[in-house]
Amino acid sequence: MRKMKQFLALTFFMFSVLVAFSQTADDANIKYNLFKGDYKAKKYDAAFENWMWCMDNSPTLSVNIYKYGIKIAKHKLEVASESEKAVAVDLVMRVLNQRLEHKFKKDNAAKIINDIATFKADQGASQEEVYGLIEKAFKADPTSVSPKNMYKYFDIILKKNKDTNPQIVFDTYDEVGEGVEVKRAAYSKKIDAINAKDSTNLSAKDKRNRKIYQQILTNLTIVETGLDAKLTEISTCENLIPLYKKYFNEKNTDPVWLKRAVSRMYNKECTDDSFYDTLVEAYVKADPSPNASVFYAGILMKNGETNKAMEYFKQAVDQESDSYKKAGYLLKVSQILSRKGRKSEARTYAYRALKNAPTMGKAYLIIAGMYAKSANSCGTDVVSKRMVYVAALNKAIKAKSVDPSIGRLANKYIRSYSNNLPSKKDLFVAGIDAGSSHRIGCWINETVRVQSKD
Repeated sequence: MRKMKQFLALTFFMFSVLVAFSQTADDANIKYNLFKGDYKAKKYDAAFENWMWCMDNSPTLSVNIYKYGIKIAKHKLEVASESEKAVAVDLVMRVLNQRLEHKFKKDNAAKIINDIATFKADQGASQEEVYGLIEKAFKADPTSVSPKNMYKYFDIILKKNKDTNPQIVFDTYDEVGEGVEVKRAAYSKKIDAINAKDSTNLSAKDKRNRKIYQQILTNLTIVETGLDAKLTEISTCENLIPLYKKYFNEKNTDPVWLKRAVSRMYNKECTDDSFYDTLVEAYVKADPSPNASVFYAGILMKNGETNKAMEYFKQAVDQESDSYKKAGYLLKVSQILSRKGRKSEARTYAYRALKNAPTMGKAYLIIAGMYAKSANSCGTDVVSKRMVYVAALNKAIKAKSVDPSIGRLANKYIRSYSNNLPSKKDLFVAGIDAGSSHRIGCWINETVRVQSKD
């Protein structure tokens, strides 16, 4: 009988626990749905109480408690009085830290840490505290750091080390640049996917997302331009060559270091120095990758081994399966051929790059630049020479159209070429009407519409 009483008591206890748990779960779902409904109606004050209940009593129910909650908390901060501000700031921090603590499956910890750094900076936290957070996020996943924080992170490194340890500055620049490029590739592919759809039937969501993605690419370009400007002072050939020579014996089998050294020497046009060839040969040996093959083909071409160089170019492109990376190699081949004066081949490679990445506007700028440099050789009189600038202008406009993120750079080309168009007087004297067709011969071999600069 005693055992039966114990069994019944235990059964009753377990039933009570299950009922209580069920009630709590029901309460959580009710509170969650109530706050979510108010949130979606943008009634943030009305959502607050039920949301806070979920934060306190059911913090792992859904990641939306934090995705939506951060907006509710920031709204509280926006409307807070001076006396309430400190409490509101703590609430925002609680949302961010609690989300980080619970490690939701699809969450990116580095992005949350980046968001914490941004918020802390906005609230006047010390540079050291903000830098520490950005560094933590950057080391975990560079692609999750916002463009603004990428720039801030590099700026701090530069100020601390440019006079004492430039290698750290270059390493950080490369890490930031690689992070930027990964993000650029990801968002460019998203834009390409949207552009591949029927333009007359794009959803509002696709149009909205494309606009967002293009703005992100623009922000990344601004970061790249800013970083390059800051690095210009110390990244001259006079500084780079002795620095890389200093570390070469130690790093000549390190593919990452070699890739970065070769890329910087190439971008800064330090390729005439024999040490550049030494770096490239070591890079190919340490990492016989498509990227290394492109650089090696460049020095083969420089040394007059054109056929062998073209074989390496082809090998590099054929080895790569990722369309965006393939486009990047094709673009680099186009640049190298352009520098060697092989304009027609360079244009072919630029168009191949665009076939793999239709939003790679820099390919159009390479073509535009080659057209402009051919004005004197592809024209026989004032008007025919200046009509070459029309072709160049068209390509620069196309570059900006497919890739708004390079708008500032494209605008420089557009202004330059527009200033070199024929005048109305030139057209009148030549007996040519604006709007008529004009065939440009030479290697360009394109038909354009006649236009003037005035």
